[in-house]
Amino acid sequence: MPDPIKNPTSADTSTFGRPVATPPASSLSSLSSSSSSPSQPLSSSSSADFWQDAKNPTLDPKESQLSKKFTTPPQITIGEGKPPTLEVEESTELQKPVVDSKTSPPIAENPQPEPDPQQLAKENLIVKEAQKVFAEGMLSVRDIIAPAAFLVNPSYLQLGDIFCKTLFVYTYPRYLEANWLSPIINYDVTMDIGMHIHPLETANVMHDLKNQVGKIQSSMMIAQEKGAPRDPELETALGDVEALRDVLQRGEVRLFQLGLYFTIYGDTLEELNTLVKQFESTLGGMLIYTKESLLQMDGGFISTAPLMEDKISVLRNLDTGSISSIFPFTSSELTQEDGILYGINRHNNSLIIFDRFNLENANSVVFAKSGSGKSYLIKLEALRSLMLGTDIIVVDPESEYKNLCDSVGGSYLKISLNAKQRINPFDLPRGIDPEKETGDDVLRSNISSLHGLINLMVGGLTPEEDALVEKGIYETYALKDITTDPESQKNEPPIMQDFYNVLSNMNGTESVTRRLSKYTEGTFAGLFNAPTNFELKPGFVVFSVRDLEEQLRPIAMYMILDYIWTKIRMDMRRRLMIIDEAWWMMQYEDSAKFLHGLAKRARKYYLGLTIISQDVEDFLASRYGKAIVSNSSMQILLKQSTASIDIVAETFALTEGEKYLLLESDVGEGLFFAGLNHVAIKVIASYTEDQIITTDPEQLLSQTGQTPQGQESL
Repeated sequence: MPDPIKNPTSADTSTFGRPVATPPASSLSSLSSSSSSPSQPLSSSSSADFWQDAKNPTLDPKESQLSKKFTTPPQITIGEGKPPTLEVEESTELQKPVVDSKTSPPIAENPQPEPDPQQLAKENLIVKEAQKVFAEGMLSVRDIIAPAAFLVNPSYLQLGDIFCKTLFVYTYPRYLEANWLSPIINYDVTMDIGMHIHPLETANVMHDLKNQVGKIQSSMMIAQEKGAPRDPELETALGDVEALRDVLQRGEVRLFQLGLYFTIYGDTLEELNTLVKQFESTLGGMLIYTKESLLQMDGGFISTAPLMEDKISVLRNLDTGSISSIFPFTSSELTQEDGILYGINRHNNSLIIFDRFNLENANSVVFAKSGSGKSYLIKLEALRSLMLGTDIIVVDPESEYKNLCDSVGGSYLKISLNAKQRINPFDLPRGIDPEKETGDDVLRSNISSLHGLINLMVGGLTPEEDALVEKGIYETYALKDITTDPESQKNEPPIMQDFYNVLSNMNGTESVTRRLSKYTEGTFAGLFNAPTNFELKPGFVVFSVRDLEEQLRPIAMYMILDYIWTKIRMDMRRRLMIIDEAWWMMQYEDSAKFLHGLAKRARKYYLGLTIISQDVEDFLASRYGKAIVSNSSMQILLKQSTASIDIVAETFALTEGEKYLLLESDVGEGLFFAGLNHVAIKVIASYTEDQIITTDPEQLLSQTGQTPQGQESL
């Protein structure tokens, strides 16, 4: 029996992308199509027609509907006891018929309809309008920084409540010194500075200068032919042009055009006009003249804004050297040929080598919070100054200087109730130059110091008691035949017991003598009621008051400073006197007044006073505190607390940047003020210096071979 369906050829097999299984002829009796219509057996001819339709693009309209439903090749299913059937999957999507490119002509694809340009434009317009509406509801940076109003006047601008004017430089002096713009940059007004630098082509400049030389020479020749005297101005101009041509030709310099503009701000129009006059006067003193940008105030404002736009274009020719002198980012340097090393300048990594005795006075103040490295810095300064021959005297409330004193072979003097050292507050200086202080000056000065000490010891005096105490001091000296005669002042001075006896024989002094008795007969008698039994030696001397009770510390520090001051006036030499934790003395009016007097008079005796305090608020709260700061040409500020930064900033006129630097500084970092110079300092020490001056408890324990508690198991 002949096969009802021929085996498909290779071309037929590849029509649907995969081969079609061909069942045995004996078992194949009929084929049925899986479609929406009932299955019908296919004859041999109908099967051939089906395969032909799948390959032939030219189909009958009715038959083409069937081909549009085919999305996968037909599958022949063979089951037991059932005739094989041809299954075809349906799809709702229309697909192109699969054809053989070798035997079938190409099928024309249906072209996609092109979008309507007008419709697209309309849609884009709608999108842009929506974006615009959305953007109007957003807050931009411009909205934040823009003033409430911007009023342009011919001679000024008004930005909200602020007024401003723009000035431009129209002439420069013949020579510009380096850093000449620094005073203007540091001018204490709100100001914007705009610099517009335009480089010029050297070839074009050389051509213009050549023409300029010809014009100048022609003018000189014409004047010479007329018999006119020589013109120094023309000769100078010719020399300048020729010199410029030479350096340009050698490539040593270039020529630039500079536009320099200043916008000054004021709260009121009157204040603005005053500031502008002061500003013009300052520049005029340097032979640099400016004009207001009248009728161009808005353009001037834009020219000084960070927009890189020059709306005024008032330009002047300057060479490389002149342009470099205007460089605005300057940092102060404190590097001298002599002096000691304080640290590193954090602005430019230069060394801060400075001699404080080169200033108006050698006084300094150091303010910092606890643990910021202030004592470390001062001990480092003392050690290095000692190596250069400066005597060091320290008043040490906490015995922080003992290790340093022992290392350099200094004198460490304990002032306490049980110590051997005694100081007589009635001592007078001997051998003072009469040209500096007369005998009367010496006696009056010492009586004034004693008066303050007695007031501090008894806790205050009434006006009547004050007068009696002063009279009693005079009579006490008179008992030892000490008068205003310098020779008599070499006599043995009285002691506190002598003063107590004199005061006891005076009427109206009962209250004073009762309060004073504890220093002559009571608990504190040994400290204040004895002759001085030691001499102030050259080199390194430390007075320690750590073992004294807190109520005695201000009194003892006062007495020690008075003794030191007496010895300094007797033998003038280069000295530094360091008073650590000076806030102890600032708590009392008399001791603060005495400290202020030392600061004012120290320069006359070649003395530099160093005052250290961690309690900035208490120190500056005294009316003498700010006066001491004003009489100190060198100030050092290390890390500050947020609680005290405002009063420090007000006292030292700090900028916001300097305030932030002090708050963020690490240990041993801060600001170094020397006269008008402000630099950021980082204190540095060698390994050997660090071992001598450190006060870090952990480091001190490691030096003695002990392990800090809590680290034994590490």
